[in-house]
Amino acid sequence: PDVYPGNCWAFKGSQGYLVVRLSMKIYPTAFTVEHIPKTLSPTGNITSAPRNFSVYGLDDEYQEEGKLLGQYAYDQGGEPLQMFPVMEKSENAFQIVELRIFSNWGHAEYTCLYRFRVHGKPA
Repeated sequence: PDVYPGNCWAFKGSQGYLVVRLSMKIYPTAFTVEHIPKTLSPTGNITSAPRNFSVYGLDDEYQEEGKLLGQYAYDQGGEPLQMFPVMEKSENAFQIVELRIFSNWGHAEYTCLYRFRVHGKPA
């Protein structure tokens, strides 16, 4: 509901994934990832922010390998809210989207995700 320090979805380590079911099928156009800025961090750094990640469109929640929509990097020195356009165009509409995080900015224990949004056109 907010982006106060610590109000995040945290997972152990630097790799994890999140599957989101949207309210309707859409043709994805972009994704946004949001983290707190360094200035709000009690430690002055955001090493728990995601770094390298990919986004996939899934036909159903049981599908193991979805359609790659793009590979991205969140810039810890950039704006807290960063938008990433779909890189791999697809003719398919999706209601289920998977965010796969491959690394963070150096935190050894966990990775924090504050907000992940999917943008697109209704199918």
